[in-house]
Amino acid sequence: MAISPTLLLSLLLFTTFLSVSLHHSTADPDSDSDSESSDLVTELLYLQSQSKSGVIHLNDHIVSRFLTSTKTPRPYSLLIFFDAKHLHSKTELHLQDLHTEFSLLASSFISNNDASSASSLFFCDIEFKESQNSFSLFGVNSLPHIRLVGPNVKNPKDSEQMDQGDFSRMAESMAEFVESRTKLTVGPINRPPMLSTNQIAFLGVILLIWAFFFIKKLLTKDTFLHDWKLWLLGAVFVYFFSVSGAMFNIIRKMPMFLVDRNDPNKLVFFYQGSGMQLGAEGFAVGSLYTIVGLLLGVVTHVLVRVKNRTAQRVVMGVALVISFWAVRKVVHLDNWKTGYGVHAFWPTSWS
Repeated sequence: MAISPTLLLSLLLFTTFLSVSLHHSTADPDSDSDSESSDLVTELLYLQSQSKSGVIHLNDHIVSRFLTSTKTPRPYSLLIFFDAKHLHSKTELHLQDLHTEFSLLASSFISNNDASSASSLFFCDIEFKESQNSFSLFGVNSLPHIRLVGPNVKNPKDSEQMDQGDFSRMAESMAEFVESRTKLTVGPINRPPMLSTNQIAFLGVILLIWAFFFIKKLLTKDTFLHDWKLWLLGAVFVYFFSVSGAMFNIIRKMPMFLVDRNDPNKLVFFYQGSGMQLGAEGFAVGSLYTIVGLLLGVVTHVLVRVKNRTAQRVVMGVALVISFWAVRKVVHLDNWKTGYGVHAFWPTSWS
């Protein structure tokens, strides 16, 4: 018996509809979620490629897109630098310097890692006036401020904040924070050279010309290097530079002071906590040590030439009292910063 074309077409359409329905009913529901996550990572990689340093600039819409509107766990983490351009004029905050170090951290992480590792952590910044809602969402009320939003964080306020101590060594200490929290390897910080090749060549030529005239004067002993006063001042400067921790402050670009978080009108000159010191703190400690060193030099090289015994005793007593006071202040500061006390132990026969 022959089948009509109309019946044949109806059977074909029914079979196709049934096949499609069965395919959708047996499909894995997680595949849609995986596809969405993959799309988010792809979008982040695209935004990252548009930035010279690899830092993605966020706003309220992007924060909603990649954080608050996504399901956890996310296949990525976000390290967010909170910035405010209207506060760049406050040099004590060092926002621009910290942002530069943050950009170095981002570019170094991207260049030192393969695609799989680089796509699991993204570096971002966000500006206050552009995204005030996001600042409120994270509960940010002071700067500088950096947050790490992990894959399982649902509420942005539950994300981990980077402590002030993690800014102490700039990009290097930030890298340690990232590695300890994410178990990823940042790698070496790739800093640009301070001088270009042409600048180095120019300075080399100037140095050769200057060396010719300097050697000529050196042979005739007619230079400032033959002045004993210069060597004395240089020795005092090196001593102060060594005991004040100035090299620590220069390398880590430590500020002279910080603004108190609880009272913006109050300045903090001494930071309580080991592993970090402010510029004013180092200057104070260096000055106290230098006073003790200068008094010791006066006692051993000048006072011994004085013929009057009474004057010797008076000056010696004053030097001892001032030195004891200065050392006691330094010990007290160290005890306050670290919590470790220095105690005197007297002979048992004295008790």
